[in-house]
Amino acid sequence: MYLTAEKKREIFEQYGSTVTDTGSAEGQIALFTFRIKHLTGHLKQNKKDLFTQRSLIRLVGKRRKLLDYLKAKDIERYRAIIKELGLRK
Repeated sequence: MYLTAEKKREIFEQYGSTVTDTGSAEGQIALFTFRIKHLTGHLKQNKKDLFTQRSLIRLVGKRRKLLDYLKAKDIERYRAIIKELGLRK
């Protein structure tokens, strides 16, 4: 499996405030970004996998909503996470 408990812990440790803070917007955005990158690679090889394509679109929408929330709540945290993850916009 591509996303193990250790990998999740590492993501939340790096982008969240603590390892156990799995609900922070930054941690969730980082987790969604990791999953989006994985699904994008899968779809490059399997172009006709429509279920994965739908899942990818849903994940991108979830991440966008969280980014919009963070932008409205605290613009500095938004800019920091965009810069760390290398996202456009």
